[in-house]
Amino acid sequence: MKISPFFALFAFLPIARADLTVVQSIETSAGTNTITLKIKGERARIEANPKASMIVDTKTGEVITLIHDQKAVMRLSGEKAKALGNKARELLKDTDSALKIVAPKPTGKKQTINGYEAEEYTAETSKYRATYWVAKSYPEYQTILRQMKLLQNRTFTAVRKAMPEYYDFPGLPIRTKIRFQGQGEATTTVISISQAAIPDSEFTVPADYAEIKLPDLELHAKPPVPPLAPSESPGGQ
Repeated sequence: MKISPFFALFAFLPIARADLTVVQSIETSAGTNTITLKIKGERARIEANPKASMIVDTKTGEVITLIHDQKAVMRLSGEKAKALGNKARELLKDTDSALKIVAPKPTGKKQTINGYEAEEYTAETSKYRATYWVAKSYPEYQTILRQMKLLQNRTFTAVRKAMPEYYDFPGLPIRTKIRFQGQGEATTTVISISQAAIPDSEFTVPADYAEIKLPDLELHAKPPVPPLAPSESPGGQ
């Protein structure tokens, strides 16, 4: 089974008050995607491709999907989004709400990634194996990690995996490689991070977008891959 970039993204990502834009690449057996995550207050916008964007309100749980080429918008209430996530977990056989979490430990190995020296950390249980390359010299990494905690909000409980929180690391996880039991491997690498102000318009529905009714979602053999697609940590990892 291939790892959905959607689950990879929400695996690591609580409530940030500043603005943050993270661009990262996610490499799986299906190929490599570039994902842009924007965070402002209690809202997040995820852009996985030019045709669609996802806006999530962590306060209400509402998920809004913008389909740009059709100038259309689909809304999923917080209640329905939670139910869909729970169903997806059941189909992925990930129903244990008390999955074992282990703290990552340093291996002593180092590697330069995107110009930053990064130290290797690993964590492994019967459910997953994760390798993190942590850049301790990344500018303002502590502030960035606090902002990245937005998606550890309860809104994403149904789709998050058992992974260490960002604050477990003494630096920015600039690259992360994860393999879940019975699934493929996903590698997330941080390309760039900006703390520049993001316009409110990035988190609202354009006036010329028409709303379309979302059909009743039923998950059968496989859960559908949301229009989105790393982070486990913000930075990827």
